Formats: sequence, C-alpha cells, structure tokens
Amino acid sequence: MTFGIQPIHIVIIILVALLVFGPKRLPEIGRTVGKMLNEFRNGTREVTDSLRAEVNGSVNPVKTNPPAASIPTVPASGQSFTIQPPSIAPAPAGKFCIHCGAANTPEALFCNQCGTKMPENTIKPSDPSILGRQG
Repeated sequence: MTFGIQPIHIVIIILVALLVFGPKRLPEIGRTVGKMLNEFRNGTREVTDSLRAEVNGSVNPVKTNPPAASIPTVPASGQSFTIQPPSIAPAPAGKFCIHCGAANTPEALFCNQCGTKMPENTIKPSDPSILGRQG
C-alpha cells in the first residue's frame, strides 16, 4: 500500500471519522475530499504539460515545417562554397563596474546601477612608457 498504510489502518481511520463527524456528514466530507484531490491532480497535470512544452522549446505542441529559406543547401560540384564568420560586435566603450558588471560612461566615478565607486584609470594612453616610446 502507499505510504505504509495497511487496510486495517484505513478501517480505523474511517471508524474514528465516523465517530467524530457522524454518519450524516461523512459522505459530504468524502465528496469534498474527492473534489479537492481531483482538482489537485488536474492542476499538477496542467503544470507538468506546460513545463514539458517549454522544455521542448515550443508552446504549441503542433509541429511546423521550417521555411525553405532557412534550410542550408550544399553547392553543386564546380561551385565555390565559402563560409563567412559571424560578425563580432565591437566591445562597448566605457567602464564596467567590478561589483555588478554594469556598463558606465568613461567619466563615471560611481556605478549607475549599484553605486560602487569605480576604479581609477591607472593606465593612460598618453603615458609614453606604455606605448614603448621614450620621450
């Protein structure tokens, strides 16, 4: 049996409920408990189905065919095939907070998101020793 409950335990629980609630209210309580269990099962089933749909990557379980333009094609013999690398976005200019990682303007003294003091620029482009110039 489930949860280690034996049939004798169920009989004892029913007898105690009969003594506490009386024979007139016992069917009503049984119906109420049955409805609650049914609603709980339906709710857990809906949540499980929606989570499975999200994990599978589609909210709508109906499968659709991808458009023809997105299917890669192999060039015929004699044609050249070149692979273009993905474009790399330039790094954003400015300072980044050492505490939260938020981007700030180069002139910022404090982080605009968490308020942490920004580190001072210790390297200056005009410093000749960094650029290898002696001067």
